[in-house]
Amino acid sequence: MHDIVIRGGTIVDGTGRPAFTGDVAIDGDKIVSVGGKAGPARRDIDATGHLVTPGWVDIHTHYDGQATWDPVLAPSSWHGATTILFGNCGVGFAPVRKEHHEALIDLMEGVEDIPGIALAEGLKWDWESFPDFMNVLEQMPRTIDVAAQIPHHPLRVFVMGERALKHQIATDEDISKMHDLALEGLQAGAFGFTTSRTENHRTMAGEQVPGRYSENKELLGIGAALGKVGAGAFGMLSDFEDEADEFAWMTSQYRATGRPLWFLLTDRSTDPDRWKRLMGGVHKARAEGASITAQVACRPVGLILGLTTSLNPFTPKPTFHALSKLRNAERLAKLRDPAIRAQILNEDNDPKLFEIMTPLQRFICSRFDRQYPLGDPPEYEPTADRSIEAMAGRTNQTPAEFCYDYLTGEDGTRMLYFPITNYVHGDHEVVRQMLADPATLVGLGDGGAHCAQICDSSMPSFMLTHWVRDRTRGPRFPLEWIVKRQTSETADFFGFTDRGRLQPGKKADVNVINYETLRLHHPELLNDLPAGGKRLVQRVDGYKATIVSGVPIFENGNETGARPGKLVRAGRI
Repeated sequence: MHDIVIRGGTIVDGTGRPAFTGDVAIDGDKIVSVGGKAGPARRDIDATGHLVTPGWVDIHTHYDGQATWDPVLAPSSWHGATTILFGNCGVGFAPVRKEHHEALIDLMEGVEDIPGIALAEGLKWDWESFPDFMNVLEQMPRTIDVAAQIPHHPLRVFVMGERALKHQIATDEDISKMHDLALEGLQAGAFGFTTSRTENHRTMAGEQVPGRYSENKELLGIGAALGKVGAGAFGMLSDFEDEADEFAWMTSQYRATGRPLWFLLTDRSTDPDRWKRLMGGVHKARAEGASITAQVACRPVGLILGLTTSLNPFTPKPTFHALSKLRNAERLAKLRDPAIRAQILNEDNDPKLFEIMTPLQRFICSRFDRQYPLGDPPEYEPTADRSIEAMAGRTNQTPAEFCYDYLTGEDGTRMLYFPITNYVHGDHEVVRQMLADPATLVGLGDGGAHCAQICDSSMPSFMLTHWVRDRTRGPRFPLEWIVKRQTSETADFFGFTDRGRLQPGKKADVNVINYETLRLHHPELLNDLPAGGKRLVQRVDGYKATIVSGVPIFENGNETGARPGKLVRAGRI
């Protein structure tokens, strides 16, 4: 008598092999048989006409804080993610001294747009060392499994204090201490180490992150800890200001440690050949024996603009700003007043408001040719004729007037999509080429981050809908290949050896999906973070069941209340 049998589904097992029909039997927290006809069970799940896949292994999230208070970790868990990895981009909350609590909150808010008020309310700071942080994570019951990486910036601040915040060069003693603490974190089960050396990552005050100017010597010294434990990956975000130098030290890092390295890769509209050059560097390094991989997104990285989000084309207008503290319904009523509409459309930007915006924010506010109605279901591959500017051109309105009326229409929750990267040519060809390259890894969903600007934790569902079923403007990918990309490939890269495949003996993390009805919804803004902090979430239809360690956590889109999720420690799987 099995505990659960998922019967008659189309099994896509995560290995890339062709799909086949049969049953999946589960006993306890393990899969015991895949394919054929399984025997009787205490619980049957009818999967006729449904896909049966491994649970998604999402390797790029920022739930570092949320994981300490939220057992559900939505919206990632809504979209079939059964394992999530955080500690990305060098930001996090351990190790930490009490006097640096606010600095790390400010850093996370500035880099990842997670409301500082929510972090200040939600974080209990029941830890100082990284092993302490892991122990806190381990104590909390949760729906899905979580895992962590060691972030560079807190590590640097812990060792160097104010010198790190002032971007001073690390001494040999500093590097030795950071190495020892990284080693301690890896031995406690961290899945690697991450850093960030980019101009785009700044604190709320506009300061560069602590590790922005870290020398290669510092990164090599910390990275040596990976070689000592023989586990974990080294991840980074870099501007690649000197492309040859970056690949040289990454190759040196691999040769010294034998551990894989990964970096985040998107295109740049100002340098459309850059991503190709960087992929050329990846292939050259691999040909020379170094394990270097580019982590890429499965759709353009873009901001969502609306009346309730943190940015829209009218954000710097003084009249709009003056209404920003009103409740949504009251503000919408005033925005629909013809006199207020005329005032906002005719007034100049407030110089003070405009000055504190980043260059990217100013660019976004002014480019109606790059703003597209998101729609429901959302359109992430809009054509040029769907831009606000193009649509306004077919009316007697200016782009600003058309945009204003669009955003204030219906119930005021309409949103715009502004693709920033991976959209140079007005389609997904750049993304498709990145995804198709065997030297890339799928990630960058950023679950838990960019709370009022981006909502990309739905990427696992998008991979199935857009790239396999719905795309009309270019080639699609095989279903089996797409499933493999976000299960066994992501699991294997980071060493999650017990999951990512539907095979006997593997952990029973399973999605049962009604593929015909799988559908992403329009994002919505909730104020459900601690202290009323706001965040964008995106719901989905089509997941009949998501199972973690043999226990259903969602059925037909509804949470079951079960909490089988655990902290996963590297080397202890």
